[in-house]
Amino acid sequence: MGKFLVQVIIENKPYINDPEGETIHRDLVVKGGYSTVKSVRSAKMLKMVVSAESEAEAEKTVQKLCDDLRIFNPIVSVCTIKAARQD
Repeated sequence: MGKFLVQVIIENKPYINDPEGETIHRDLVVKGGYSTVKSVRSAKMLKMVVSAESEAEAEKTVQKLCDDLRIFNPIVSVCTIKAARQD
């Protein structure tokens, strides 16, 4: 059994407004002179270390945890989970 670093990224679905991202874009990025950046979306990232036999098993465990504990709201959010073996 190995250790895996699992990253969970939670972001609003594309059709949901993102006031934080819009504010960063308008008040920092554009005013800072980066006019080629057309939009900014914000997200939350959680990092977990999980013992598992494989990346797939680690991802499955964390997906179940997120679903069971309602870590995110599936009606308005998208949850992306990626695992990588930790040395």
